[in-house]
Amino acid sequence: MSRYWSELAKGLSPYVPGEQPQIPGLVKLNTNESPFGPSPKAIEAIRAAASDTLRLYPDPQATRLRETLADYHKVAPDQVFVGNGSDEVLAHAFAALLKQPAPVRFPDVTYSFYPVYCRLLGIDYTTVPLDADMRVRVDDYLDRAGPVIVANPNAPTGIALPRTEIARLAAGRSDAAVVIDEAYVDFGADTAIPLIGEHPNLLVVQTMSKSRALAGLRVGYAIGDAGLIAALTRVKDSFNSYPLGRPAQAGAIASIADEAHFRETRAVIMQNRADLTAALIRLGFEVLPSSANFVFARHPERSGQALAAGLRERAVLVRHFTAPRISDFLRITIGSKAELTRLTEALREVLTQNS
Repeated sequence: MSRYWSELAKGLSPYVPGEQPQIPGLVKLNTNESPFGPSPKAIEAIRAAASDTLRLYPDPQATRLRETLADYHKVAPDQVFVGNGSDEVLAHAFAALLKQPAPVRFPDVTYSFYPVYCRLLGIDYTTVPLDADMRVRVDDYLDRAGPVIVANPNAPTGIALPRTEIARLAAGRSDAAVVIDEAYVDFGADTAIPLIGEHPNLLVVQTMSKSRALAGLRVGYAIGDAGLIAALTRVKDSFNSYPLGRPAQAGAIASIADEAHFRETRAVIMQNRADLTAALIRLGFEVLPSSANFVFARHPERSGQALAAGLRERAVLVRHFTAPRISDFLRITIGSKAELTRLTEALREVLTQNS
């Protein structure tokens, strides 16, 4: 079969998403999905949009959604770009802004899709090591020219940079685009969107998959200077001019309007994160300070692979990475209280069994 593949396809090493198994009674804490459903208003809007009008193409510019996002974030509509999940938005950003003569730089421990985009698009890249505490150091990105992308909070560590550090990064790298991937920002970090007016090279990417519980709808967006947004639009219209269907646009607009649901569910997830962190520490784990809807933790006497396998035997799924610096860590999604109780009970059993 591969004899028909292009040389590009042969050379790719695709991103591997979190497993989506069908295991009875599974506690699924591996893909950072929300334990809560989306806003009831969003569900109602999606159902209403699933009508005879589906025979018609959606608005290719998603005008109402962009206007809604612009109003919510206090920017202009021409400073907003929307796409089919933040992964697509990021792909367009790599093509439109980060493919430059100088290599793009990002942390050595971060979202593993970044090098995949680079290989797909033929972009040179350099990874910059996190420090000994697994933190991004802005100074490490100010010593040479070229674009930068940083996830804030970082994934899979969950550690966030303050907005002042993002401002320093954007100012220090004014020669090129600086992309801040804020997939998890709503769970305790400071968004960089208020910096957009001062830094025309700054692009902020967000998603409605996490804090808005719309992972199945696939809605992401970017906010930045109108010139950056125009570049993303040029790429979109050369690839897929109708990325968001009518139900997706309608559901996203309704979700943004339901601020109460957003705040209530986010608050519960943040409280559950604090409770889980305390429980893990009692079990002997080291837990990195998280501003995301997950924690990154390791046990000083157990391998991450063995812990993940032991949990899976007990129908609890977490994310384990094999990269050398993080191979003993587990990334654990913040689920419901019942799910986290199952997790801690299973961990206690695994630790006792292997002692």
